[in-house]
Amino acid sequence: MAEPAHFREPILAHARRDFALLRESMTVDEALAAIRQHGVGERLIYFYVAAADGRLAGVLPTRRLLASPPESKLGDLMIRKVVTIPATATLLDALELFVLYKFFAFPVVDADRKVIAVVDVSSFTEEVMDFTEPEKVNDMFETLGFHITQVREASAFRAFRLRFPWLLATIGSGTTGALLAGFFEATLARAIILSFFLALVLALAESVSIQSMTLTLQALRAVKPTWGWFWTNTRRELVIAVLIGLGCGAIVFCIAFFWRGTALAAGVIAATIIGGAIIACLSGLIVPSVLHALKLDPKIAAGPITLALADVLTLLLYFSLATWLL
Repeated sequence: MAEPAHFREPILAHARRDFALLRESMTVDEALAAIRQHGVGERLIYFYVAAADGRLAGVLPTRRLLASPPESKLGDLMIRKVVTIPATATLLDALELFVLYKFFAFPVVDADRKVIAVVDVSSFTEEVMDFTEPEKVNDMFETLGFHITQVREASAFRAFRLRFPWLLATIGSGTTGALLAGFFEATLARAIILSFFLALVLALAESVSIQSMTLTLQALRAVKPTWGWFWTNTRRELVIAVLIGLGCGAIVFCIAFFWRGTALAAGVIAATIIGGAIIACLSGLIVPSVLHALKLDPKIAAGPITLALADVLTLLLYFSLATWLL
């Protein structure tokens, strides 16, 4: 399947030239007067602010402009960190930025960082979007992300090259697990019951990590992660992990104890399930968040890395507890 030709078209062919460019030295009152005089084009989302030399200096959301006192300077109100699209970019480059940052518009700048056009998300949607409805906005960005995936995986070899490297994490974790089992072979020989429950312990850890990872991926599509968001969710995941671990651990302890009659070995299994649930929940939160922060695609990379991390750390905990206690 060939890559659609229009995705390689220059972004300037799809950008708007009817935008309002404000000056950093303006007050809110002067900016509003300039907007009334010159107009704002078809869609009003962000106002871009230029310095005295004409270079882009910041961006001013519409709500902030309208809600600020008339005497306030735009230089004090604007957001100075602006994500831009170079004039040499393609439509596909712009599409990736929309999905990554979830902004509604981007300025297109030349080599001197002067704004020459604006591209908004309506360039990629056939319907008029109501930006006040968060669910529809999230669905829109998710759909755009799906289109990118289809384009990027247009050929089988390209899909292989995109997915295969992350699966090396699974091969590495499996090899590490085999080495750990060999290293703790004497422990397994003395307490054969540990071998019987090894698959169950790993399956629980993997299931919990997948649950946590899936919820994190959904959250990352809906919110812009911050340190506050991360620590709030870390505390929440810790509480959930302990509750899950206690519930599953108690059930498996009863099964192991009534089956084999060895309370200490059953306690090792239950304790590992509790610890594994904590490891799995944190892995499911941390791995997608880190990949998102590094601008990597967590939908493809998070699964193999999260499962590999949960498996190796849970195995290490399992064998270490067994050697220490048994």
